[in-house]
Formats: sequence, C-alpha cells, structure tokens
Amino acid sequence: MYSPVGESSVRPEQGDRGAEGTASPVPPKPHPVVVERITHADVPAICTLLKKVGDAQPAGLPAELLKAWQPAPLEFTSQMEGVTYFAARRDGRLIGAIGCEIRHGTCHLMVLAVDPETRRQGVASALLTAATEWAKRSNAPSIWVDALARFTPVASFLRRHGYSEAGALHKHEWGEDIALFERVL
Repeated sequence: MYSPVGESSVRPEQGDRGAEGTASPVPPKPHPVVVERITHADVPAICTLLKKVGDAQPAGLPAELLKAWQPAPLEFTSQMEGVTYFAARRDGRLIGAIGCEIRHGTCHLMVLAVDPETRRQGVASALLTAATEWAKRSNAPSIWVDALARFTPVASFLRRHGYSEAGALHKHEWGEDIALFERVL
C-alpha cells in the first residue's frame, strides 16, 4: 500500500483507535526463531546470554549460584563434553539456549536460558521442542528437569509442555529447594 510521507500506512482496522480517532500501529510480528545445534564458535554468545539472564534474576539468589549460572567461555567449553546444546536465533542473533545430556539412560535438561527481551515469544517452547526431538532420537524413555522451586513460572511452563512434578529436594544446592519435573516420552 502506498503511503505519502507523514501518513501512517496502518489502516484503521489494523490498530486500536486512540482518543483522537487515529489508528495506533500494530507492532510487527517477530521473525521466526531458528533452533540448531551450537558450535564452539557460539560459546562467547552463549556466555553473554547466560550473563544477561543471570543479571535479570530476582534479588536474593545466592551469589555462588549466580556465578555458577554465568560461566566464562573457557568454563563453558569444559562443561560441553557429553552435552548437546541447541541455540535459538532470530535474525542471526542468539536469543536462547538449551543443554541436554543422557544421564542414567534418560535425558536431563541442564540449561534453558532465554534473553529477557524475547521472553513470551515462543523461544523457550522452540528450544524445548528441539530437546524433546533429540531425546526421542537418542531413545531416551523420559526427560527430566531440576529447577529452583521458587521459579513458579518455570513450573507452569513445564506443565504446559507435558511435564509432571516428580519430586523435590529441600535445601539441596546453595540452600535452595529444587523441584524435579519429568516427561515420559
């Protein structure tokens, strides 16, 4: 649709009418998320993401816990052995990551981090889907996740994706309660 300079190209039915009766623009839909396995070249970007996610956590988490969640690139690289990581990208920018490992015959999700600026846009769901497909290809009978019990939105998210709470560890690491979730494949 042609729009002369200074006029909105938003048709009235595309947005809400403001007090003066003009249309408000509808925010554009974000580009699709692409999920793929990471390479060693992605390590600095993942460490930057983990730092950003850690910095956005609510106050009151133990400092040692936050430090463990924010590894330096060399630390992250040393943790990669035996773990398959997937990265979510939008327009080439890394906006999420998930780590999966086979432990005792089942799939354990180790890391699920999404850029706070892109939350509630399907990034975590896309990452969880990739991890689930990987677990199925690896013949894992189930997937399990351990999450801080205080993170109730995580519990709701996992339940929406077919996970059930399977147990709890009280004052486990860093004095925090941990909720265990499982999904049978």
